[in-house]
Amino acid sequence: MPLQNRVLPTGEIVAIAARGQLTGNRGIIHGPDRVLGPRRWSHHAWICCTLDWQGRTRELMTGRNWTELFFLDEAVAFAAGHRPCGYCRRAAYQSFVAAWERQAGARPSAKQMDKNLHAARIIPRQRTQQTYQADLSDLPAGAMIMQDGHPHLLGTDHMQAYRPTGYMPAIDRPRAGTTEVLTPRPTVAVLQAGYDLAVHPTATL
Repeated sequence: MPLQNRVLPTGEIVAIAARGQLTGNRGIIHGPDRVLGPRRWSHHAWICCTLDWQGRTRELMTGRNWTELFFLDEAVAFAAGHRPCGYCRRAAYQSFVAAWERQAGARPSAKQMDKNLHAARIIPRQRTQQTYQADLSDLPAGAMIMQDGHPHLLGTDHMQAYRPTGYMPAIDRPRAGTTEVLTPRPTVAVLQAGYDLAVHPTATL
């Protein structure tokens, strides 16, 4: 029976067998029975991490260190409100910080980024994802949107529907029109500033 540890672009955490390319955490949100409680985070440092760190292995959802979550790729992790880990994904983290600085005009600390991201990813006093409306022409490749009730990854001139095991074949991206954006505003700004997103092999940007 799969554990409830796979994060979707909508921020939902579900129990499915597919794992994906990245792991990560939001603190401890599981109990001794390895079942999630009502909380969906215990701190604001939502990170995405490499699956392979110095050959270390661990049994999932054991102990009281953190709850291992999994993402198809970085586009999904970003849509769900996470950022690169500054420890196991140091190069990606530094690139993320540099892109943030380019668009904001000041170099942020991890704490500052986490505070801004949390305000943009969660509806206050709820446990649901905050989305917003934007024109498709203003969104960069790598952002994720809701199209026809389903998450899609935007490419430069195309988009691809998300599925837990990979992305569907590309279809034309509308040139304009209002859409519901899943990726938080600060992360969209980072993508616009040139962050090099790591995506699943089925995706093209």
